[in-house]
Amino acid sequence: MEIPWQKLSEEALTAIIEEFVTREGTEYGARDVSLAEKVTRVRAQLQSRKLAIDYDPNTGTCNLFAKQL
Repeated sequence: MEIPWQKLSEEALTAIIEEFVTREGTEYGARDVSLAEKVTRVRAQLQSRKLAIDYDPNTGTCNLFAKQL
């Protein structure tokens, strides 16, 4: 079920984004990128509707996914 990011508290949204960007396999290229910069980039993609948040009630987990525009 898609969860509008605007409905989440700032703390919850940040926690979801931080968990997502710190997962193994989320590399950003040849140079190191700070956690704050990664969070900012993902937040911008949510705001521009390039990404969305999916909540799975069966597992109680969230995931971010690319939206079809």
